[in-house]
Amino acid sequence: MDSFLNKLFSEEFLSPIDISLKIALVSGIVVIVLGTIIGKFFAGNHFKGKSIVETIIMLPMVLPPTVVGFFLIVMFGRNSFAGQMIEWLFNQPIIFTWWAAVIAATVVAFPLMYQSAKSAFQGIDSDIEEAARLDGANEWKVFLFISIPLASKVLIAGCILSFARALGEFGATLMFAGNIPGETQTIPTAIYIAIDSGNMALAWMWVISIVFISFLMLLFVRTKVTN
Repeated sequence: MDSFLNKLFSEEFLSPIDISLKIALVSGIVVIVLGTIIGKFFAGNHFKGKSIVETIIMLPMVLPPTVVGFFLIVMFGRNSFAGQMIEWLFNQPIIFTWWAAVIAATVVAFPLMYQSAKSAFQGIDSDIEEAARLDGANEWKVFLFISIPLASKVLIAGCILSFARALGEFGATLMFAGNIPGETQTIPTAIYIAIDSGNMALAWMWVISIVFISFLMLLFVRTKVTN
């Protein structure tokens, strides 16, 4: 029992959980803001090439995580323009850093939030929004005080599912951010290393932890949001 408690409260066990939650939180905030705004834009606008842009947005949902990681390396690696600009500004490359893990999590979680937001806004009665405009509300007021409250249940569900997706991201994170203990080692990468090294007890502890967190989030969606 003492041995189990020592492992449970050890830095080795808690560090990947702490890193995963922080990465999921930061990427979740970015995804929620961008996904809601872009989802609203695409829900109410039609333009040439819209289907192509939306297909590109949704690609991370169907592409293998290693492919997503590969594209991130190409886009933000030291030989890319973006990578060189980041290195010039911050005196270090972004690849294999905590922020690289945030970018990877954001990219893979964004389609879930975008699709949820778009569906939510499309389900709103446009007459309600138009009535607010006729009463003198500008587009931002309509968006903040009419559209978002009416779409809140679906938006909350999208937020939670996006957070869960960011929390469980593995392939793109491993390729783009690496597996640096105490810096970029998340729960999924820690599980992979633990299994690879034969430490099944520690692997089980992380598996149970992430299953428990994910279960609570999905249960909340099922009982509080979708009902």
